[in-house]
Amino acid sequence: MAKDRHSQADRALSALRVLILGGAFERGEKLSEPALSERLGISRTPLREAMMHLHQEGLLTREDSGSARVSSYTMRDITDAIEVRGTLEGLAARLAAERGMAPDLRARAHAILDAIDRALDAKGVDFRAYVSQNAAFHDLVATAAGSPVVAREIARANRLPLAGPSAFLTGQEGQHPFLRSLIIAQDQHRAILDAIETGEGARAEGLAREHARLARRNLQQVIDHPNSDVSTIPGLALVSPN
Repeated sequence: MAKDRHSQADRALSALRVLILGGAFERGEKLSEPALSERLGISRTPLREAMMHLHQEGLLTREDSGSARVSSYTMRDITDAIEVRGTLEGLAARLAAERGMAPDLRARAHAILDAIDRALDAKGVDFRAYVSQNAAFHDLVATAAGSPVVAREIARANRLPLAGPSAFLTGQEGQHPFLRSLIIAQDQHRAILDAIETGEGARAEGLAREHARLARRNLQQVIDHPNSDVSTIPGLALVSPN
């Protein structure tokens, strides 16, 4: 019974997160538990667990009355969140350089970056492969620090809306300036790994932080580009235009 309830809570969490990030609700909209329960086909108890989890992630805010509203963010909130993520990833890269990267992780890192090179082949970008391998590389850097504390905080930062390393990738496949930025990002991946392997902690940290700032530039590019469809970017619906 407990296992089934946990499964329902996971299903509710996944479904509700998709709805919120996809803009199914207005910023600041009060959510009705009965209506959500009926919409998702989930009983109230696992739904409440899911909503509590999303409150911890920052997608929902709780009022004193206990009701939940969809969160609203400013552009400064998003850029600050990216900066936090970059700072933490920089710390992870520095620790990995100073403590040394295990041979298996080193081999895996090179395999991931080789896969990204193939995804960026001049004959055409395999966008799905890029997104997958990009996430894998960032996860590996967090692991390479050898610190569960740092890895946990990076994971927490990645859950902030639009703060993760792949946040602005979805929905931008057709934008040529954006695709060029992927090549820049891959060069930065290679430089970060080189700094880690050569034990240059300060360089690795600086490169990782600068790499995160590329996401900030991509965000601005998405917003400024006349042909960008912001509705395709999960989470952007939560950002106030002012």
